[in-house]
Amino acid sequence: MSIAKMSWHPQYRSSKFRHVYGKPASKEKCYDCVPITCSVHDNHFCAVNPHFIAVVTECAGGGAFLVIPIHQTGKLDPHYPRVCGHRGNVLDIKWSPFDDFVIASCSEDATVKIWDIPKHLLTRNITSARKELLGHARRVGLIEWHPTASNILFSTGYDYKIMIWNLDTKEPVIQNPVKTISCHRDVILSMSFNTDGSLLATACRDRKIRLVDPRSGAILQEASYKNHRVNKVLFLGNMKKLLSTGTSRWNNRQIALWEQGDLSVPLVEEDLDGSSGLLFPFYDSDTHMLYVVSKGDGNIRYYEINADKPYLNYLMEFRSHQPQKGIGIMPKRGLDVSACEIFRFYKLIPGKSLIEPVSMIVPRRSESYQEDIYPMTAGAQPALTAQEWLNGINKGPVLVSLRPGSEILNSLPQFPEREPSLRYQDRTERMAMKEIQKQSEIQEKRGQKKVEERLQETRQMRLSNGFDLFECPLPKTENELLQMFYRQQEEIRRLRELVNQRDVQIKQLELEIKNIHMDSGRY
Repeated sequence: MSIAKMSWHPQYRSSKFRHVYGKPASKEKCYDCVPITCSVHDNHFCAVNPHFIAVVTECAGGGAFLVIPIHQTGKLDPHYPRVCGHRGNVLDIKWSPFDDFVIASCSEDATVKIWDIPKHLLTRNITSARKELLGHARRVGLIEWHPTASNILFSTGYDYKIMIWNLDTKEPVIQNPVKTISCHRDVILSMSFNTDGSLLATACRDRKIRLVDPRSGAILQEASYKNHRVNKVLFLGNMKKLLSTGTSRWNNRQIALWEQGDLSVPLVEEDLDGSSGLLFPFYDSDTHMLYVVSKGDGNIRYYEINADKPYLNYLMEFRSHQPQKGIGIMPKRGLDVSACEIFRFYKLIPGKSLIEPVSMIVPRRSESYQEDIYPMTAGAQPALTAQEWLNGINKGPVLVSLRPGSEILNSLPQFPEREPSLRYQDRTERMAMKEIQKQSEIQEKRGQKKVEERLQETRQMRLSNGFDLFECPLPKTENELLQMFYRQQEEIRRLRELVNQRDVQIKQLELEIKNIHMDSGRY
């Protein structure tokens, strides 16, 4: 198979993403005075979700990372609380895809820890983890959550093993993984899942790409192409293709595109430049766009992936004079759809102790919701339990719409279906109406109970420092003002959620009553 050489110059063709541009955040919307880690490990060192940004930091006598509320921009307090329970440097952190208040971390102390992050502003260091995973013999360098099954975590370390952990247990310390994959002969540099999590691609220091069945540990495909020394590998959604970054035989930075069923020779190879920094690839399966982030410089190249030739179409490059050491990405459900934002990076700039958000924007004049650039995307609801996945079931992610106000409809329980009767129409209708009224009363009682619980929790939060937030004197320092502000913001957000839930319940009841009248009219 001949290897196609791509041109740097974009071809003139029709594409809605041809004019995408990168927009760095203003100084006020950056995170300043953040002590970013000095570790030379080749990882992202940053994890982001719609509520928090987590970044690995410097810490004497162990490893630690910071968890900052996503809206708490500006200068960070030098005494800001940390998550510090590891005895060695933290090497990787990842938020759970299904719980924005759970984060996993791995360290040079050969452990993996699972942490619960409180919903209110941190007031002291977190030192005790919810779970501790003990199984690796040497330091753990990478962790990955399963994309569709809840409570399934993959970890790999310098013992050349991949361990699969089932976190759906009550034990605080787990010493035995449910599966250990031991087919690698050197350190694993990268792991990536396909869309439903049934396949795992790995890049190893022995320069080989392997396609592995994660349940059995069997190697399905193996690439040993000598002209491309791989560092990172990435599944390209449902396109049945893989993308890898690495270096060529002449030590040029390079990206390569592979067919999932044949890893003998890449479909496309493209040399980028002669720099020595690592390349981090990110793929957006909704827009079919590939982003290549350079470690050691400030550039972000982006491409469009096609199923047919030419497979790789260069679009543009975001350039910056501030080099990044690590990078974080915001999940799709945390983007600003009103600004036509399709991707958001968080650049770690250690030279300035700065975290700078960079938004990728599709230029549109209309301010309405752009449905063509926001298809249904993976939400925060798992498709499988841990045991179902371990039993061999595969399911794609649960999709949600990014249209404002539509996501909550996917998380509400459905009303039980009633059984229609042909002979007793009026009686059935009355029984159904009573059932709906009963369900409504139950929902209202549950809502009242939740309101009381949240009010009680709010009172405890307000009194956590020994005084009532709304009866205390005016704040005297900037830190006190920030604490009061973010607690009030959290309370406003909770009340809005309650109001939205009530509105949706009312619509559900109205729809159910309408269906009853329509069914009774048929008979």
